[in-house]
Amino acid sequence: MRKRISIPGIVSAVILAAVAIAMIVGSFVTGAATKQSIMDALLTPGSSGHLLGTDALGRDIGLLAIAGAMSAVLGPVAIALGSMVLGIAFGGMAGYFGHGVDGFIGRIADLLFSLPVLLIAIVVAGIFDAGYWMTVLLLVVLFSPSDIRIIRSGVLEQVNLPYVEAAEMLSIPHWRILFFHVIPNVWNLILTNLLLNTSVALVTLSSLSYLGVGVRPGSADWGRQIADGRTIIFDNPAAVLVPSILIVAVAMSLNLMGDWVSSRNELRGIQ
Repeated sequence: MRKRISIPGIVSAVILAAVAIAMIVGSFVTGAATKQSIMDALLTPGSSGHLLGTDALGRDIGLLAIAGAMSAVLGPVAIALGSMVLGIAFGGMAGYFGHGVDGFIGRIADLLFSLPVLLIAIVVAGIFDAGYWMTVLLLVVLFSPSDIRIIRSGVLEQVNLPYVEAAEMLSIPHWRILFFHVIPNVWNLILTNLLLNTSVALVTLSSLSYLGVGVRPGSADWGRQIADGRTIIFDNPAAVLVPSILIVAVAMSLNLMGDWVSSRNELRGIQ
């Protein structure tokens, strides 16, 4: 049976590859992107060598978008990875050991899950004057309850299967069974949720940056770029449209990749 080529999947992969390249290149152009020149302020796209024009501070919008890729994407990736590590650790233990362990971890997860992520992040960041990575760390904790629940459900499907019973009969330590036998069998679930979480984290962190949380004024970041460009939207719409389109495109690409991974796993299960 010939496999169908997924056009959305290919487009998503190309977009994500382009963003990865922008993150590498952006580290070399950050100085030029954040350099202010009042004499070049509010230039229209295509004028004086500025393909997308400049903002109110004379910064090149195109370079600023490239330089902002690192801040906009690296944080969400760290959030998704960090929350997934917590999800694997605590969700795995809850699903494998059950009983009191499951109840204790479940209540903590329910408590964290009930908290409004954006509001808590704004309040905590305001009180402690949290920087970028402190905000990322906070979001790791706030994102972890969903991962804990998902990994728990995946582990619960595995614990009663014959291979787990066989491993226990061989007196293999429980932690080894969990992390070296059970968790690898829910890897597809982990990867799918990791992609979806990165997408949600991208939008969340960009929203916080727009509100001035985590990212310092003048930094190269897509959310901050939208905040800085909203006052000049009629002078140069690209100042807002470019970072907005990038956020939407990357978030959609991550979602489509997650759906593609999930559908591939379902097809394998059917076959």
